[in-house]
Amino acid sequence: MPLAVYALTIGAFGIGVTEFVLMGLLVQVGKSLGVSISTAGMLISGYAIGVAVGAPVLTIALSGWSRKSVLLALMVIFTIGNAACALAPNYWILLLARIVTALAHGTFFGVGSVVATSLVRKDRKASALAVMFTGLTAANILGVPFGTWLGLQLGWRATFWAVAVIGVIALLVILEFVPEDRNLRPKSEWRHDLRAMTNPAILNGLLVTALGFAGLFTVFTYIAPVLTEVTGFTEDAVSPILLVFGGGLVIGNILGGRLADRWLMATVAGTLVLLAVVLAAFGLFLGSRTATIAMVFLLGAASFATVAPLQMWVMRKARGVGESLASSLNIAAFNVGNAFGAWLGGFVVAHGYGFADLPYVAALVPAVALVFVLRGLTGSDAEPTCSQG
Repeated sequence: MPLAVYALTIGAFGIGVTEFVLMGLLVQVGKSLGVSISTAGMLISGYAIGVAVGAPVLTIALSGWSRKSVLLALMVIFTIGNAACALAPNYWILLLARIVTALAHGTFFGVGSVVATSLVRKDRKASALAVMFTGLTAANILGVPFGTWLGLQLGWRATFWAVAVIGVIALLVILEFVPEDRNLRPKSEWRHDLRAMTNPAILNGLLVTALGFAGLFTVFTYIAPVLTEVTGFTEDAVSPILLVFGGGLVIGNILGGRLADRWLMATVAGTLVLLAVVLAAFGLFLGSRTATIAMVFLLGAASFATVAPLQMWVMRKARGVGESLASSLNIAAFNVGNAFGAWLGGFVVAHGYGFADLPYVAALVPAVALVFVLRGLTGSDAEPTCSQG
């Protein structure tokens, strides 16, 4: 795997940390800025909005730049955004800085996906995506716990300064190792690109991505009360169990990429089936602590096994018709799925069902996604590897 792909992984790591670390620091941020926990929670929602808006807007606005220049510009935005978070004097400035930081998220992964797949053989493209997305899994296992600890010890602003330093490091390694794109493309006609995104095949792929990840977050958003109130773990046990989940993310991400290199459509469909089965089984085994820990690992593996195949599928659908934009929109679709899953889980609980019911409801979501996969099957999709068609 070229060093350039690992350079992209460092950028992905920093973005993953800044996206998720605030979940463990909301109480501290709320007290520091004099807002409620629910108001502080809008800092997470605001980030998701920034991802959804930034993905298409920045991808189109920077379409005439070389891809390396785009990646460097995005890391500059990311670094400045996190520094602004660390310096924010009040809640509203912090929210604005979070949104600015998030603008880089979708486009970085979208353009980075195109760059990563362009640097390897045709039979290694999905694996290259998996390596880049390993930065997100590493962020969940290492970066977020460390960032949370740092924020608790030195204050939440120290965490954002640390992430800004990661941004500088990512900027330097991308500058050094990502090759220059000599074949500059003419500036994209944004109306043409957006019309291309109305292709039913691309829209179908984006919908599948959103639904696939919504299934995970229907449960994962409420994983702490599921573990403590249903299975009976103490609050102190939640963090170590989430490390088990992170281990599953790494394994699933790597296996999903390798399988997608050989059998793309079979892997897309198979990982969604696996995710639905694991979610349903998770509900069945909540009464056993040992089995629950095992299911948490499998949930992490099954959920992230879908990431590289889904990203590769949408990129292949858009080949030659706005690949970077489609790739960025698919990253936004993951975030839409996160938000929808969190809403669905809250809706279920608010309407009289318990946390123990969430896995069963969640299992239905990737099952629905599978229906759209089958509906979208075409002759090119039926080919055995992503190196064809």
